Amino acid sequence: MAELESVALFQGLNPGEWQNLRRIAQERRFVAGQEIFREGDPGDGVYVIRDGLVEIAHVVDLRQNRVFSRPGLGEIFGEMAVIEDLPRSATATAAKDTRVYFIPRDEMLSLLKRSPGLAFNLLQEISRRLRDFNQLHLREVLQAERLAVVGNFARSILHDLKNPLTIIILAVETLELPKTTPEKRAQSLTYIRKQIENIKEMIGDILEFTQGASTKAAFTPADYRQFITELLPELDADARVKSVRIELQNEPPSVQLRLDPRRLRRFFFNLLHNATDVMPDGGKILLRFRQDKKEVVTEVEDTGPGIAPEIADRLFQPFATHGKTHGTGLGLSICKKIVEDHGGRIGVRHESGHGAIFSFALPLAK
Repeated sequence: MAELESVALFQGLNPGEWQNLRRIAQERRFVAGQEIFREGDPGDGVYVIRDGLVEIAHVVDLRQNRVFSRPGLGEIFGEMAVIEDLPRSATATAAKDTRVYFIPRDEMLSLLKRSPGLAFNLLQEISRRLRDFNQLHLREVLQAERLAVVGNFARSILHDLKNPLTIIILAVETLELPKTTPEKRAQSLTYIRKQIENIKEMIGDILEFTQGASTKAAFTPADYRQFITELLPELDADARVKSVRIELQNEPPSVQLRLDPRRLRRFFFNLLHNATDVMPDGGKILLRFRQDKKEVVTEVEDTGPGIAPEIADRLFQPFATHGKTHGTGLGLSICKKIVEDHGGRIGVRHESGHGAIFSFALPLAK
């Protein structure tokens, strides 16, 4: 039980102020579950808990009360509406049988004007409450952000898995057809193996990203034209699922580059998926190449809407996305890492009348 004399807020009052406080304080009782005041009620006074427990709650999303404070023995509540002369911003309910001291608004304000010590104590109490509330709010915001990131991440993974799984399903259906030729069966089996490999690589990318581990690159000298020529049928099969066609605007140069074929293959699939996401009604992906004495530059252009200004500066950051119902931007973040692991660089630009144009450069093998 907390008597008025033990309440921290009232410490330092002189004898005359104590006499006045005892005169104006009213004792009130509330049974468990009973409302002490409701959100929107006038701020008619300040409460001090003599014994029991109170829950302060606010309506969230117009549906439920969210408890954000539980003042206990000797603590005050309801002071903000009194000071601001505004309606109650929350609802106070007795969490169990509770007795309180009630100090009417006018008397409380008069006491504060006459007692600088009481005003200072109240200021300290409000400051402490605000700090506690800010910390609680910060924890809740961080938790909500974490949950949102996990949700977006899960949606991204599921979306990325849909493409290879769709191709696998179509290939299995082809295998089950009684009139499927041996050539078609062999082709379907190849598609299935390739898409299973795609899924394994996706899992590897996810593990690399979430664990912060660095994938060991297996760099070997390779002919870039041969690499692109062998990769193109796989990219085309994946793109056709989304009614997208891939076109070479010129031949890739036949030069030696130090490549990790598995990782660079994943890079192209990530760019492809990024492009098909923004062309739900189909379109084209254009590939073009140029070479100088130091590097090969590859440009990947789509016929989509282009890069939104809101995201242009952070396009390659993890979880950056705009105007998409799925995806987190993780694919492009991984693209940037793959290119940089190859000693190259990547950028994106938008030209009037064109979609997004991704450009990346890989150094020639020495």
